[in-house]
Amino acid sequence: MIIKNVILTILGFIFLGLGAVGVALPILPTTPFVLLAAMCFSAGNSKLASWLKSNRIFGPFIENYRTKQGVSLRLKVSSIIFVWAGLSVSMAIVQNLWMTIGLIVVGIGVTIHLLMIKTKED
Repeated sequence: MIIKNVILTILGFIFLGLGAVGVALPILPTTPFVLLAAMCFSAGNSKLASWLKSNRIFGPFIENYRTKQGVSLRLKVSSIIFVWAGLSVSMAIVQNLWMTIGLIVVGIGVTIHLLMIKTKED
């Protein structure tokens, strides 16, 4: 049982780290990794699960998902702008047709996903 908790805690930190990187890199999704971290911590370390739920950065991702409240229009708009700004910089650096096409496809997919999330009333 202790080994299982240690493995789940380690996985939780890995997923949380990927989620943190996803905050800065538009190609890496934040919410799924934060939710996976929350699941791992819930099963392996209740103190870390409580900390994550009350964290000012990651807690809202978990709460909005759990309650199906959605996200604010302001967050949607800023997220879409941030995604396309990051992708544009990546396209300028890479300067490869196929990579650019791939980044555009990812950007369209992320934009559609963000637009489909319920908009929370402020």
